[in-house]
Amino acid sequence: MRMPVKIYTLSTCGYCKNVKRFLDDCAVKYEFTDVDLVAGEEWLAVLEEIKRFNPLRTFPTIIIGNRIIVGFREQEIREALEL
Repeated sequence: MRMPVKIYTLSTCGYCKNVKRFLDDCAVKYEFTDVDLVAGEEWLAVLEEIKRFNPLRTFPTIIIGNRIIVGFREQEIREALEL
C-alpha cells in the first residue's frame, strides 16, 4: 500500500514542476496545492498548515506518510516512496 503524498508548491517554481513530473513519471498518486493560486483566508490557512511541516515555508514541501522533504530531493523521495 502506498503512503499518502501531499505536496505544497508554487505554480511558477521549477523545482515544484520537477517534483510533479517525477511523481507522474513514477505513477505516484498525490495531492498538491499551488499555494500562489490560493486566495484570501484559504491562503492564510494553507500557510499555517505548511508551517507545521516546514517552518520556513519554502517550496516544494513534500509530505510522504509522516516524512517531510523540502525541495526536490529525488533520492530522498525515492526512499520515502520505497521506489
